[in-house]
Amino acid sequence: MKNFIQRGDNITLDSPDDVLSGAGVKIGAIFGVANGDAATGQPVVLSTVGVFDLPKTTANDVTAGAALFWNDTAKEVTTTASGNTRIGVAIAAKSGAGTVATRLNGSF
Repeated sequence: MKNFIQRGDNITLDSPDDVLSGAGVKIGAIFGVANGDAATGQPVVLSTVGVFDLPKTTANDVTAGAALFWNDTAKEVTTTASGNTRIGVAIAAKSGAGTVATRLNGSF
């Protein structure tokens, strides 16, 4: 196919902030997990699909299968949709602070 570019599982964009490998990164409506460290404005490879442990807010308990959203201000996963970007679903329950196993679904 002449117009195929790539699968899109990993994409390279300019980082909006300084990011560390494994950090969640939101650029417009795109969310991914940084594959390496990057300074602001430098290219960063983002994984847009897969399962990742991501930091979660202490305010929300998460059940397996729950829709998850990214709070870009706090740089955390939450179950609160309002004002946040949907990024995927939880594959395991999680209470309290820490991380939650999150299956990214690419862009919604």
